[in-house]
Amino acid sequence: MTEEKKKASESEIPKEEKKEEKIDKKAEKRIAALEEELKKVQAESDDWKNKYYMAFADMANLRKQNEKSYAEALKYRAMGFVEKLIMPLDSFHIALTMGNPTPEVRNYLVGFEYIYRQLTNVLDEEGVKEIDPKLGSDFDVNTMHAVEAVESDGPANKVVKVLAKGYQLKDRMVRSAMVVVSKAKVVPAEEPKKEEPKPEETTEEKKEESARKDA
Repeated sequence: MTEEKKKASESEIPKEEKKEEKIDKKAEKRIAALEEELKKVQAESDDWKNKYYMAFADMANLRKQNEKSYAEALKYRAMGFVEKLIMPLDSFHIALTMGNPTPEVRNYLVGFEYIYRQLTNVLDEEGVKEIDPKLGSDFDVNTMHAVEAVESDGPANKVVKVLAKGYQLKDRMVRSAMVVVSKAKVVPAEEPKKEEPKPEETTEEKKEESARKDA
């Protein structure tokens, strides 16, 4: 190999190294750009994943709420029907509890009672409970409404009269029982006795009293 060829080959080596360095730098930039793009894609993926989980949780909560609303609507489906029946039931109750009916009216009451029992049986099947307080029982604020309070010699807050029955559907109150309750008698306070003024002593009585003191 001649001297010129040696020099030529030696001069070509740095050029190749420079080319490789340029390629390496370009590759590094490309890799850095790809890594940056990958981070952005990963961040977007995490963001969409969180949104998916949130949407899934919202849908699950909405489904539970709809199921609960449907269950309650099914449970209390008879509420409006029972509310409309309250007045006819009150009328039946008043008619059946009237005192001293005539024989003719008594015959009608037999039919009324039969219809009334049919209605109450149907309501019982739907989960309607009749609230009929007993006379002398304690007043219950959860199931009764005190229309009036009357003075009584006995204990206070006792049922003395039932004006209308109450009705409860499942665990929800449709109407409280209308009752009259007892209250303690108000004893009027005794007025303090006024002392009568003593009569004023006469002049002669005063002289006699002073004479007794001097003696």
